[in-house]
Amino acid sequence: MSGESASAINRSQVDLLDFVDWSGVECLNQSSSHSVANALKQGYREDEGLNLESDADEQLLVYIPFMQVIKLHSVLIIGPEEEGPKTVKLFANREHMGFSNCNDFPPSDVAVLSEDNLKGKPVVVKYVKFQNVRSLTIFIEDNQSGSEITKVQKIVLYGSTVETTDMKALKKIEDH
Repeated sequence: MSGESASAINRSQVDLLDFVDWSGVECLNQSSSHSVANALKQGYREDEGLNLESDADEQLLVYIPFMQVIKLHSVLIIGPEEEGPKTVKLFANREHMGFSNCNDFPPSDVAVLSEDNLKGKPVVVKYVKFQNVRSLTIFIEDNQSGSEITKVQKIVLYGSTVETTDMKALKKIEDH
């Protein structure tokens, strides 16, 4: 991911929250009292008192499936200055990954979050790698201070839906 941020999110880019398949969302190593819903779901993620927290160590692995194919443009991850995420790896269309195989596959993109990112500056992804996304896995490898607990206050995914071709609208080419 480039350190560059969209100075303004393009108007065609929307919050992809409405396209998340909530029945399939998973988060490994989340604290039972501070789950992924706190950072991802509408209403919860706006409440500054709620956050997603890691449990056994600083790493978090969030799997987000979509109800339809999307194009991902940028990611917003907000967290506190000390315990906020630092190294974030994104994997497009890698289903049911575990911590053990995060190093087996090259990530579609990697970001090292700055203080500006943690305060609300979105990170633009390598757009060409996120054109046909059915699911997104977010691997938070470490946090800003190296402490045992990572906290995420808000995750927002910006992008657009992929327009699918209406096969019925296509006319059959006659054989000559």
